[in-house]
Amino acid sequence: MIGTALSTRDLVKRYGRRRALDGFTLSVPRGGVLGLVGPNGAGKTTWMMTVAGMIVPTAGTIDLLGQGPFDADVHAGRLGFLPQDSELPLEATPAGLLHRYARLQGMRPGEAVQATAAMLKTVNLDERAASPIRTLSHGMRKRVALAQSFLGCPDVVLLDEPLNGLDPVEADRVRRFLLTRRGRQTIVISSHNLHDVEALCTHVAFVEQGRVVRMDALDRITRAAERVAYALGGEVDRTALVAALSQVLPMARFSWQGDVQLVCECDEVGGVAEINRLLLPILLARASVLSVVPGVPLEEVALSVAQPSARDA
Repeated sequence: MIGTALSTRDLVKRYGRRRALDGFTLSVPRGGVLGLVGPNGAGKTTWMMTVAGMIVPTAGTIDLLGQGPFDADVHAGRLGFLPQDSELPLEATPAGLLHRYARLQGMRPGEAVQATAAMLKTVNLDERAASPIRTLSHGMRKRVALAQSFLGCPDVVLLDEPLNGLDPVEADRVRRFLLTRRGRQTIVISSHNLHDVEALCTHVAFVEQGRVVRMDALDRITRAAERVAYALGGEVDRTALVAALSQVLPMARFSWQGDVQLVCECDEVGGVAEINRLLLPILLARASVLSVVPGVPLEEVALSVAQPSARDA
């Protein structure tokens, strides 16, 4: 993953006295999947629409693929966008709609036909290609919109709540599709579902009140390589257990969360696998190990990052 695919610096968007964006500065690594996390009204959707050229910023700069702000002549076919709650023409068909979008990207007729067929197959809608949109379920319509955003394999794809409103089967299908795009395209996903962000993203940016308050690789944010939580069952002599563990991993820090969860933090032994190799034999000899969870849950990180006003809302 080399270089930056998309960056905004000091981006401001005012609506009267209100600032929807208030110095929004962010760099998206090329080939990464970035999750935007923040409360409603934080500016995530406004930022995406500004990057896509649908909103004109009040101030600040945008650089998309090293060619400045979005320009239809320059970036045609290189940026895909799935707006939240996007509506599709009810009498159109998936095939007809995607073919038109492909032509608008600049594809020749034959290329557009091939790209449309390939994308419909990818999102498992090839059997409904000629069905009017009005006859499709909500999940199917979402997949048509998703297909539109990935049509022609654009370099950068912006997805605003791509799994919102989908049933578990549809959501799983979309997740599996998105995982196939990691490393092949640069993707930004705005989502309130932090489990999806953890499953799909390589990087996370926390957004509050129109600005980015923290951004880093997901594994660094969750400390996935240096922290392990063990849920234990049965009668446990805490003092004796920690003493035994400290003998094999003296540089580690041990703490208890609640009655049964033992947390180990250590950044000096080469990762969670090595921590488990050293500690699990002792834990299994002295207690029932109910679960092993690496890192800090993203939800816990998000709550620690949130501004007091957002936490209290």
